[in-house]
Amino acid sequence: MKFFRNWGNRKPEADIESVYVSEKFGVRTLHIGSDTIQSAMRIARPDELEISYTRSMMAFLLFNPDPREVLMMGLGGGSLAKFIYHRLPRARTVAVEINPRVVAVARQFFQVPPDDARLQIVVGDGAAYLGNDNLRVDVILVDGYDADSQVEAMSTPAFYHDCARVLGDAGTLVVNLWSGDRAFTTCMDRISRAFDGLVACLPAAKPGNIAVFAFKRSPGQPAWDDLRGRAQALEASHGLEFARFVQDLAAMNPHDPERLLL
Repeated sequence: MKFFRNWGNRKPEADIESVYVSEKFGVRTLHIGSDTIQSAMRIARPDELEISYTRSMMAFLLFNPDPREVLMMGLGGGSLAKFIYHRLPRARTVAVEINPRVVAVARQFFQVPPDDARLQIVVGDGAAYLGNDNLRVDVILVDGYDADSQVEAMSTPAFYHDCARVLGDAGTLVVNLWSGDRAFTTCMDRISRAFDGLVACLPAAKPGNIAVFAFKRSPGQPAWDDLRGRAQALEASHGLEFARFVQDLAAMNPHDPERLLL
């Protein structure tokens, strides 16, 4: 395991096992096997979401504002886990991370709190974790990328069907995808099939990442006025740009002047 504070352009020799930290202009970043930024934390605001796609993933609150059981596939620097921990006090989060080095770095350098009744980090295979027949959750957040691409085990048809199986009736799957990935269309098709086409997409503010929301049951073709009202309340309580999320949902999804068609 390699820990660096990289103040210039120097980086460690890249390999799939390397985990290193760099810091520049008050932002600490996590890298796994390459110089790609896997997670980021603004040191002055360690519990906020620094990277735009993580902010977009939290748009699930427009449809599921009070989740009690949250399952995360992949921990990274723990930005989403920390945000939920501090902003959603009624939620219990389990984060499954296959790489113990990542967990150690998240604890040491990214201020991920210790396990307690509301947060548990499990070192293990996320796809295998879904095999628990007694598992039921309200939200699943999937951000499964290694040094070069999406983790194959967390993008198979069986994986997405397992996600649908463990979600409660009003549950939501949230997947971070990279629009330039050659497997993007395949993943979208697999998610859509697993969730009977009940899928919406939201582009991140920084082009490239797409937050995909898949619903166990239809959220009821929500009216734009209702979504705007929810966005205003959520923006006041959580500090994210929910009003922009509502606007951008129309850019990628079927809709009419009155409502989002799901």
